[in-house]
Amino acid sequence: MIRYALICENGHSFEGWFANSKAWESQLAAKQLECPSCGSGRVEKAPMAPSIAKGKDAVEADETAKAAREIVRQVRDHVEKNAEYVGDRFPEEARKIHYGEEESRGIYGEASSEEADELRDEGVDVYPLPDLPDDQN
Repeated sequence: MIRYALICENGHSFEGWFANSKAWESQLAAKQLECPSCGSGRVEKAPMAPSIAKGKDAVEADETAKAAREIVRQVRDHVEKNAEYVGDRFPEEARKIHYGEEESRGIYGEASSEEADELRDEGVDVYPLPDLPDDQN
């Protein structure tokens, strides 16, 4: 991901996040960018200073993020070691357990956000296991 400081023709500053510089260029060419303050479609990159050194707050934020990722990793490891993976059958299996059609047990698997919302609406406890940046490598 790349972050650009942007500015519209009316002088409003804002940030934009893009997969890469080509994504910025293609969105700009397709006129898909607009100022969130005034809606102007005339947007350009604003001058940005390079980040030379991290201050104390940035270092602490990095350490906090690293600790949070480690906690998420530990939770995921625990779930994967102590629950049954049911894949895309997760919504069906969760309902069977919830309604007493199957013995209670820990499960994890795949569900769309719509399926997870439907399960929650039925009173089924559903918690996402977030992906970590390392999972993509």
